[in-house]
Amino acid sequence: MDFRKTLIVEPGSSVSLADIDPAADGGIDGKDEGRELLAGILDEISPLQEKLYAEGKHALLIVLQGIDAAGKDGVCWHVIRAMNPHGTTVASFKQPTDVETAHDFLWRVHQRVPAKGQVAVFNRSHYEDVLIARVHNLVPKAEWSRRYNQINNFEEYLTENGVSIVKFFLYISKEEQLERFEKRLEDKDRQWKISPADYAERERWDDYIEAYEAMLSKCSTQHAPWYVIPANRKWFRNLAAADIIHRTMVDMNIESPKPTVDIDEIYRRYHHAVRSS
Repeated sequence: MDFRKTLIVEPGSSVSLADIDPAADGGIDGKDEGRELLAGILDEISPLQEKLYAEGKHALLIVLQGIDAAGKDGVCWHVIRAMNPHGTTVASFKQPTDVETAHDFLWRVHQRVPAKGQVAVFNRSHYEDVLIARVHNLVPKAEWSRRYNQINNFEEYLTENGVSIVKFFLYISKEEQLERFEKRLEDKDRQWKISPADYAERERWDDYIEAYEAMLSKCSTQHAPWYVIPANRKWFRNLAAADIIHRTMVDMNIESPKPTVDIDEIYRRYHHAVRSS
């Protein structure tokens, strides 16, 4: 099982989401096996993140994109929970403030990039500026069209400075989205997550799919590839995301730093004293 190989958008390829099954299960034998595999992967992610924090030489940026109800919050809850909050941040980029719009569109994003030793999760990201901005005509086509290349250059700059980037597009079907909306309406504890705007955006489904396909085709690069995660099955979504994060962190070759004190001396002084008392 290596979902980096099977779910990656190969750089330079042209993506058609109609060719991808959002209900795919990766050949896993059901939910129980998927959850068991996920638990094992999370157990391995936790010490890797601890070493990342201790080493302080690299950073990890996880980008989550997906249409409404695709499960961005779910990935944060079920996968990112394996990481110590002390070394992890989650940022969400919504409508920019007046101060943010006075700068270039990446200005506010760069401020939330993880520092060395840190993990940052973008629950929605700088890609909103080629998604919502495009679908709703918030800026001229000539402007959002330039942003693909600007994003690629920005992400390459980050990777050259020690930030590993993994980007997930969580892909659900239109039918699955409607079913999730209905469940939110029926669940009193989750009704706060639904609004008329969610249904209004469904009318632009085809426009969003076209925008996502352009995003995936133009911005999956060797330094920051996109992965399309079939997300109709929540358990598979979580497993695939965790597997890719884990493999990415392993390839970062993170090493625990050497001690800055004389361990033998501390052992002789304090442990000998404890044993003698």
